[in-house]
Amino acid sequence: MSVLIIKNTPAEGPGTIEDYLKSRGMPYEILEFSKGEIASAIKGYSHLIVMGGPMAVYEMERYPYLRTEAELIKDFIKKGKSVLGICLGAQMIAHALGAKVYPGGTQEVGWYNVDLTPEGMEDPAVRALSVNNSRYAEVFQWHGDTFDLPGDAVRLSSTEVYQNQAFRYGGNVYALQFHIEVTPKIIREWFEDEKGVDINKMLKQTDCIFPEYYKRAMNFYEKFFS
Repeated sequence: MSVLIIKNTPAEGPGTIEDYLKSRGMPYEILEFSKGEIASAIKGYSHLIVMGGPMAVYEMERYPYLRTEAELIKDFIKKGKSVLGICLGAQMIAHALGAKVYPGGTQEVGWYNVDLTPEGMEDPAVRALSVNNSRYAEVFQWHGDTFDLPGDAVRLSSTEVYQNQAFRYGGNVYALQFHIEVTPKIIREWFEDEKGVDINKMLKQTDCIFPEYYKRAMNFYEKFFS
C-alpha cells in the first residue's frame, strides 16, 4: 500500500492525513502539481489524496495542471483505486465524474454543522465524523464553489445552503467539501492575514473543537485506508 498526495498550493498540505499515515507506517509521496511535480505513473500507488486550493475547477485555462490532475483522478477511479478529495479536491472528483462545478454564491468560512444523510450514517467512514453518533458533523469550511452530484454517486452530507457537502462514488471514492485535515496551526497560518476574519475568535473555537475533531478525523482515515 502506498499513498499519493496531490497539493495544489503550498499552504494546503495533508495535515492530519499525514499524521495518520506516519502513525501507521504507511508509505506516501507528496507532489505539488502547481510546481510541475507530476506523477509519471500510478501503478505504485493504492490511494490518491487530492487537497484543496484557492483556484477553481473552471479556471483550467489559468491553471492548466488541473487538467492533468483531472486525468489522474479519472485513471485512479477507472482502475478501482481509492480516492479522497478535500475541498477543491472534492470538486475535482466531481468534475472528473462529469458533474458541473460552479460558484455557489455564498462563502462558508469557519466551523459549521453539516447534516449526514441516511446514506452518510450507513457509511462507516462518514459516520465516524458524526458528533456522538448523531446525524450531524461539525466541520471546518473555507469555500465558495460547489458542484452537482455526479451520476451514480451517493450523497453523504448536505446543508440548507449547499446540498452537496460530501459524496461517495462506488465503494472507495470520497469527496468532502469540508476540511477534515486541518489543525490549529494550519488554521492560524491560513487566516492570520485574512481580512474580515476574527482570527482570535476562530482560534478559540478551534481550541474547543479540535481534540474531538482530531479523533473523528483519525477514525475516518482508519475506515478509508482500510
